Amino acid sequence: MAKHNLWQDDYWLLLMQLYLRQPAGVKAAYSRGMVALALETHVPPTVLYEKMFALRQIDTPRMEKLWERYGNNPSRLTRTVKRLRQMKGFGQAETFYEGVETAESWETDFKPIENGGGLMPLHLIVILDLYFRLTPITMVAETPEVAELARLMKVPAATVVEVMDVFKFCDPYLNRVDLIISPLLKPCQDLWNRYGSGSPQKLAALASQMKEYFNK
Repeated sequence: MAKHNLWQDDYWLLLMQLYLRQPAGVKAAYSRGMVALALETHVPPTVLYEKMFALRQIDTPRMEKLWERYGNNPSRLTRTVKRLRQMKGFGQAETFYEGVETAESWETDFKPIENGGGLMPLHLIVILDLYFRLTPITMVAETPEVAELARLMKVPAATVVEVMDVFKFCDPYLNRVDLIISPLLKPCQDLWNRYGSGSPQKLAALASQMKEYFNK
């Protein structure tokens, strides 16, 4: 397993605490807890997911010591993790990573869009996947798939339809010539540039994983 350039050995304890959170076990890469830890450490969720699998293997001396010391002693783990987070830098990402070059492409997917009504690029990615599964005439609130996705993301079905309407302006096959003014236009266009001409299967797989974020 490749070592991520921002990974620190102290993060094993943060990862263990998340692993032991009920129900104990490996958490989905884009679950809320995993994403929160990823944003805190600047380590992508997919890397933390791989690390969590390594953590559960207990097949190295380091893993054996970690589990021996903390596996059956959650109070000790909680105290140690609290101490780590109180250290300079934890919870102060701007200071801790000052002078460190970080790639924020994945992080911005989990940050609110300016004037976007609480939506994040994460929402748009999942909606884009559904966009490719529907025809324009079915991109309405009454379509079961639209209503189901809206319930999952806890947004009005009209919001999903609004995003799809913006994606229609990004879709070169529709040849839209009218104008649209929306704070979602640029984020939607950016995501179309990322995924619109790529593999629908890869987008579908990513969206399927990202839906875990909405399952509390």
